[in-house]
Amino acid sequence: MTSDAGPILVTGTAGFIGFHTAVKLLDRGLEVIGVDNVNDYYDPNLKEARLARLGERQGHQFHRIDIADGAALNAVFTQSRPRRVIHLAAQAGVRYSLVNPHAYVQANLVGFANILECCRHHGVEHLVYASTSSVYGANTNMPFSVRQNADHPLTLYAASKRANELMAHSYSHLFGLPTTGLRFFTVYGPWGRPDMMMYIFTKAILDGREIELFNHGEMLRDFTYVDDIVEGVVRSCDVVATPDPQWRSDVPTPGTSKAPYRLYNIGNNKAEPLMRVVELLEQRLGRKAKTIMKPMQMGDVPATCADVDDLTRQTGFQPATPLEVGVARFVDWYRSYHQVA
Repeated sequence: MTSDAGPILVTGTAGFIGFHTAVKLLDRGLEVIGVDNVNDYYDPNLKEARLARLGERQGHQFHRIDIADGAALNAVFTQSRPRRVIHLAAQAGVRYSLVNPHAYVQANLVGFANILECCRHHGVEHLVYASTSSVYGANTNMPFSVRQNADHPLTLYAASKRANELMAHSYSHLFGLPTTGLRFFTVYGPWGRPDMMMYIFTKAILDGREIELFNHGEMLRDFTYVDDIVEGVVRSCDVVATPDPQWRSDVPTPGTSKAPYRLYNIGNNKAEPLMRVVELLEQRLGRKAKTIMKPMQMGDVPATCADVDDLTRQTGFQPATPLEVGVARFVDWYRSYHQVA
């Protein structure tokens, strides 16, 4: 995309990935139309601080609305006339879905249906939207590939994101709307969410409190630095989804279609031990972690790892941030933001 590509509407710009995506697009000289309801799922002050950073940037407009409000969202589309849409707003969090399922229905299902309708009726040329590695659910065949079945989610959060992928396909098929779904793998980095593991562990270690290690610490995750995630998002937005000429209805592959539809993983393509993250945090913080070993938590999985070959072939994406570098950058941001010596 170049600066004459027209405005890009980004939902969730007060959120972790949405904020970084908006910054990346603005750095490229693009006009960004931001949308977020700035809810209180976690500290709104962190969201407001992100928005304050964006508000200083030329080319950024912000609308404080809920995507579940179809009329308000349609008004933004009517006013801004975006050429492309990057949809990152969602009710996040695997564990929260166990206690407040209706939040996921409103944000992730009703909200996504509104996004699809607005894209359809306003001539959007490409919709890129966030999915999650959680859709792989009960699958243990790693690395996870978009060519594998993903129909056994273990949480409502994962189910809602898998539903988004299926809803997008129906619009790609029925209305020719190009859609690209991105399955994110364990994102971390500066400006991260307080309910994420990296943030929770850092705060607890600095406060001298114990951290809980589920599955007795025997966990593997494909930790992906936020800059790499955003690089994949923007590259995917650049490459408009097209029909796959090799797709066969008698042997259907999940990641493509005869409709303009694509699914990609965005990960670091490396499963790292959870205990390695604890070690790196201890080194950067200069303190030892106090740990409590616990059994596997409901809805969790022991390991994740992303096969990013399809994304690399289509966009040239390559993860570029080693875990050691990313953890250090996160800790440095945390100390600065919270003014911790």
